[in-house]
Amino acid sequence: MTGLNYHHLRYFWAIAREGGLTRAAQRLNVAQSALSTQLSALEAQLGQKLFTRVGKRLELTEAGRIALDHAETIFRTGDELLDTLKGRGPDARRVLRIGAITTLSRNFQLELLRPLIGRGDVELVVHSGHLRDLLAQLDALTLDAVLSNAPVARDAEKDWTSRLLDEQSVSLVGRKPRRARPFRFPDDLRETPILLPALGSSIRAGFDLLLDQAGIRPIILAEVDDMAMLRLLARESPGVALVPPVVVRDELRQGILVERCQVPGLVEGFYAITRSRRFPNPLLAELLG
Repeated sequence: MTGLNYHHLRYFWAIAREGGLTRAAQRLNVAQSALSTQLSALEAQLGQKLFTRVGKRLELTEAGRIALDHAETIFRTGDELLDTLKGRGPDARRVLRIGAITTLSRNFQLELLRPLIGRGDVELVVHSGHLRDLLAQLDALTLDAVLSNAPVARDAEKDWTSRLLDEQSVSLVGRKPRRARPFRFPDDLRETPILLPALGSSIRAGFDLLLDQAGIRPIILAEVDDMAMLRLLARESPGVALVPPVVVRDELRQGILVERCQVPGLVEGFYAITRSRRFPNPLLAELLG
């Protein structure tokens, strides 16, 4: 069997990194037609299309992204050979790209990713953002998974799968009150100000429904779409904050905050959203089990 043509692979690598044939041809100082021929030869050898044309742009296919990851590893290995001969050790790594919505607990993310943190053969890339943007990146294969506190619908166009990783109770937390009487939910929310996750949060909708049913309009101090910020505000606020306890785990352990009450019937789910791939990242299987 004919071995891989690394000359063709280098040209493909340049096209992918430069974002198109024109810039890659300029960088390599070769004719664009010659570059296109070399790319076609590599695709024929691999039996896979590596790019798809979208308007005037070339976008990597799933096979193209796999090939790019391997190409970068191959050419990095060449650099490592030089480093090794000069007395510097190699540093080959596999990459796992995770997206996490801004309202997701940082503590939960840390616990989930902990098995891969610090491994010499793994590079973790974690992006935080809004669900719509992260799903677009998942669709474009620039993310391997998206962590969310809500599942997404699967339809004929979007081959997404939402895997439930965990469920957590939701509580009202705050600084220790001067009077040590139990918090009466929901009645005490007529007078106790509250910090809430922003509208659109999965737990916010359920919480608003509970208060509507009780006829209570809460005194809202702030609405926050970032759990890290909500955690900081909870430390400073005279009121209570609506959070899963895992968000403020350290503050609860240290006594900075106390759990005033658990909200009855309200839970937050933690999901890993993935899409069907012919070449799934093996690190993702290690992470999710």
